[in-house]
Amino acid sequence: MATPIKPSTHFLTQTPPPPPPPPPLSGHCLRHPTHVTHLLCRQYSEEENNPNTIRIQNQLKKKKTTMIRNKKLWWILLFLYNAMPASFPQFVTEAISGPVPDPPGVKCLKQGLKVKHPVVFVPGIVTGGLELWEGHHCMDGLFRKRLWGGTFGEVYKRPSCWVQHMSLDNKTGMDPPGIRVRPVNGLVAADYFAPGYFVWAVLIANLARVGYEEKNMYMAAYDWRLSFQNTELRDQTLSRIKSNIELMVATNGGKKAVIIPHSMGVIYFLHFMKWVEAPAPMGGGGGPDWCAKHIKAVMNIGGPFLGVPKAVAGLFSAEAKDIASVRALAPGVLDSDLFQIQTLQHIMRMSRTWDSTMSMIPKGGDTIWGGLDWSPEEGYSPSKSKHGKNRSESSTLNESTGEVTHANYGRIISFGRDVADAPSSEIERIEFRGAVKGKNVANNTCRAVWTEYHDMGFGGIKAVAEYKVYTAGEIVDLLEFVAPKMMERGSAHFSYGIADNLDDPKYTHHKYWSNPLETKLPNAPDMEIYSMYGVGIPTERAYVYKLTPAAECYIPFQIDTSAKDKNEDGCLKDGVYTVEGDETVPALSAGYMCAKGWRGKTRFNPSGIKTYVREYDHNPPSNFLEGRGTQSGAHVDIMGNFQLIEDVIKVAAGATGEELGGDQVYTDIFEWSEKINLKL
Repeated sequence: MATPIKPSTHFLTQTPPPPPPPPPLSGHCLRHPTHVTHLLCRQYSEEENNPNTIRIQNQLKKKKTTMIRNKKLWWILLFLYNAMPASFPQFVTEAISGPVPDPPGVKCLKQGLKVKHPVVFVPGIVTGGLELWEGHHCMDGLFRKRLWGGTFGEVYKRPSCWVQHMSLDNKTGMDPPGIRVRPVNGLVAADYFAPGYFVWAVLIANLARVGYEEKNMYMAAYDWRLSFQNTELRDQTLSRIKSNIELMVATNGGKKAVIIPHSMGVIYFLHFMKWVEAPAPMGGGGGPDWCAKHIKAVMNIGGPFLGVPKAVAGLFSAEAKDIASVRALAPGVLDSDLFQIQTLQHIMRMSRTWDSTMSMIPKGGDTIWGGLDWSPEEGYSPSKSKHGKNRSESSTLNESTGEVTHANYGRIISFGRDVADAPSSEIERIEFRGAVKGKNVANNTCRAVWTEYHDMGFGGIKAVAEYKVYTAGEIVDLLEFVAPKMMERGSAHFSYGIADNLDDPKYTHHKYWSNPLETKLPNAPDMEIYSMYGVGIPTERAYVYKLTPAAECYIPFQIDTSAKDKNEDGCLKDGVYTVEGDETVPALSAGYMCAKGWRGKTRFNPSGIKTYVREYDHNPPSNFLEGRGTQSGAHVDIMGNFQLIEDVIKVAAGATGEELGGDQVYTDIFEWSEKINLKL
């Protein structure tokens, strides 16, 4: 019998195998053994030798090497750029598009022109810099730093605080408590809007070529957010302009000044010419011959004399053509239902405190802008908008489809494409004036972006849409209905009608002074007035609107970007009807007063001041090296237009309008003006 094998008990007493040797201590632990415990060093060493850790470290080293290489490349490129001859970009441009003409200043200097009359620049809305003088804690450290203009860095760093400081008091239209934002002074106030984006810089540089400097150039900077009269009440801006013009005339041998306003600065200076001659305390007390003694010419650039439809869209829904186009490409991005950014609501809340925006509401009502069934520009088509083309037809024929498209420009706001196109006899309208606005739809979640729409109620919103179509004569009533607090301030400073009797004492009030249809030009028969503006660019004239989906914090109306012409050459794109102009101001608004309203002796121009219409046909740059171009007709870019700058230099050097060649016209401005039945 086999002897049984006893179970081994060796495993009970066997010494377990030794653990694998630990990884070596890291260099840090060997160099500094007393800084950390042994255990932590071991853990650190194990992690350091982990394959994943090694892979990540290698990636970081590779990335660091790439960054160093790129940085070196950047410095090399920067060195080469600075070492490159200044003429190199011009050489490339000439190689592509031919010889570049001399800048206007150089050309005029070669012709023997030199300094004669002092010049005064009057900037428009948004183009002048604004800086902080007093603010809340969120703006600490920014004393006299630009809040508007320059890099706009504070918009990104502290957006809500920036909006708060850029807004004015909603009741007074003046400074909110504890906040003082003031205009930047000097030529730097509006030479550049942002780095590399010129406004007045090119014109200033060319005037300097013929000898001008700060002693005979003056930037009449003002806070463009305020109503015109309030710039005097708060900052004494009008008094400063008066004193500076008097000083410049006196120190330049008695030679009268040439005034060059741009955009809203045009109607701001129109206000000034009435203010300076009006008796104190409302006026400047300069006497009835002040303008005749001190002003040679007023060269208005891109002037919205009769307002702009774009201002209506901005006040009504914080929109314009560009914003509508963004909505068409990316619906919802600008609205409160995505990311909760509520961009347009913040813009509306801020811009509706700027009383100056109400100065550009269309003036003259249906008499100027047309009614339900007519407009002065009737028959305009982009396909016929170039100089020399026949533009007298009343409709546009689409040769590919045989469709005839017709734009009712007099209908500035239409709710629906069908309403925009329908015969007026077929449009059923329900009166909105006096409608019950209903229950307040706002709640506490909207208060950060409160607008007056949140006080309307669904009843008021519905009443606006059911009226269906609004002409220029009804726009003011519409805005008073949807924004009564804003328009209450605005009506104290601006007027939009046509005067029956300019000798009526009521027209001595300052609210009428910026409306050329309710005021007289000064008694200055030797003075000249120019209307200089770009043409050849589609410009906003009327809009197709729709109601937005019901939501608590929405702006209830928006441009209907689905409304488009089937004809590619049509005037309707993304819910916006366009007409001839400079992309911002329609040619009708910029040109009518000098083409007809002030032409010769009229009740608006009793002394017969000579007027000239100078249009500049838009010719975009041929390549990116030309920047914004030297032949642009766009609203701001025209400030770099060589022909316009040459005209300005010649007048400043003593030329008259006749010596410039008189009128220069590419549009049907004289034909459109004749369609306006206005007593002159």
